[in-house]
Amino acid sequence: MKKILLLLILITTLSLDSPQQDAYDVGEYFKLRIHYGIVNAGYATLEVKDATVNSKKAFHVVGKGYTTGMSRFFFKVDDLYESYIDKETGNPFQYVRKINEGGYTKNQEGFFNQATNRVVVKDYKNKSEKTIMVPKNTQDILSTFYYLRNHPNIDKLKVGEAIAIDMFFDDETTKFKLKFIGRENITTKFGVVPSMIFRPLVQSGRVFKEQESLTVWISDDDNKLPIRIKASLAVGSIKADLDEYRGLKNPFKKK
Repeated sequence: MKKILLLLILITTLSLDSPQQDAYDVGEYFKLRIHYGIVNAGYATLEVKDATVNSKKAFHVVGKGYTTGMSRFFFKVDDLYESYIDKETGNPFQYVRKINEGGYTKNQEGFFNQATNRVVVKDYKNKSEKTIMVPKNTQDILSTFYYLRNHPNIDKLKVGEAIAIDMFFDDETTKFKLKFIGRENITTKFGVVPSMIFRPLVQSGRVFKEQESLTVWISDDDNKLPIRIKASLAVGSIKADLDEYRGLKNPFKKK
């Protein structure tokens, strides 16, 4: 199943204000189980580790997406995303993207210079390097999720409000808009979880069925964990549910 981890990150996107380091910490790990229709297609995992970059303290976030069982036989996916995030500012120092999606591969690293608003992209597969200008506070695809979990207004949005973000992906800065839908208590394997519902406005035609074909449920507590994801694709649909977690910084709110 293509773009398993990409789905997880893109649909949890909000605006970029000063972050507060309270939603996560080193040691956090969680896994989402991905269903394609009635088939268990694979998993996506995210883990926070400790690191130092240029003598600065950083979070080293590692994200993986992969197919399993018969899904792997028909369409093998092995995706690895990494991000090194400044603990002070929440902005990325560096990202890694190594993907294999049905034989389509990428092997890239990006190095951010936040002072000059530039990112140096090294493409190891094509043996190339380029420097690209980006807007202030631009995030990579993985750092976005963690930066925004600490957003001070994430749980203060009114129904129908939409917020935009600049995110660097595939050698360009992309603007995403996200709309807050409301709140709902959803039943999970861990019990009933109070959740906030978001729906991003995405480009239709390539991967997704229509502009508003993605919906995500985020835990309505201090962790802001993804609890459930639904996506209508050009062919079929995807559902992802939180399957495992550990090392949360805050209590996981359940009814």
